[in-house]
Amino acid sequence: MALEVVIFDVDGTLIDSVDQHAEAWLRTLRRYGCDTTFGAVRGQIGKGGDQLMPVFLPTDVIQNGGEEIEQHRGDLFKREFLPTIRGFPGVRELFERLRADGKRAVLASSAKEDELERYKEIAGITDLVEAATSSDDAERSKPFPDIFLAALKAAGVEPEQAVVIGDTPYDAEAAVKAGVRPIGVLCGGFPEAGLRAAGCIAIYRDPQHLLEAYDDSPLSA
Repeated sequence: MALEVVIFDVDGTLIDSVDQHAEAWLRTLRRYGCDTTFGAVRGQIGKGGDQLMPVFLPTDVIQNGGEEIEQHRGDLFKREFLPTIRGFPGVRELFERLRADGKRAVLASSAKEDELERYKEIAGITDLVEAATSSDDAERSKPFPDIFLAALKAAGVEPEQAVVIGDTPYDAEAAVKAGVRPIGVLCGGFPEAGLRAAGCIAIYRDPQHLLEAYDDSPLSA
């Protein structure tokens, strides 16, 4: 089947936000009794809170206060970190190239829906996004495939008609489970070896590099 849809992760793929998310989670986890490190938390960014919290917090703490913890993290992130976030170079131009090539761009993020709307503005792609799915559309976040299955449904295509572009092994693992080929980008700070081990069929530095290599990339199929 011809490639019709390109599904994008957002954090670390289109916008430079991984460190900010890690710091917001670190401060939140410490508030609720977990004395962990920035590096440990950063390695889990890409998962939603439902998958991240069990790595650091006891089950009873999550059961009794998980919603409060996520709310605190969200409020802290929006207040102190969201204003500092910028898009990566080449994002809008890549989306414009996809549209000119007859392909549709869909977002699939572990972020909340209100955060995702702001991310579109930051990346400068609000008018170029065909559809978007957030954590509100998935029962389980990455590395489970729910968010990408929701994106496929929203786009009305089969897995063979899409590719996923993401910066974390969790994106790649979720894509593979959904039957979609993943493409990795290194701008989120995760190592190339981890992305390849998780199933990425190609790796690029960032959206600008993918745009420059477009004609020889899986996107030109």
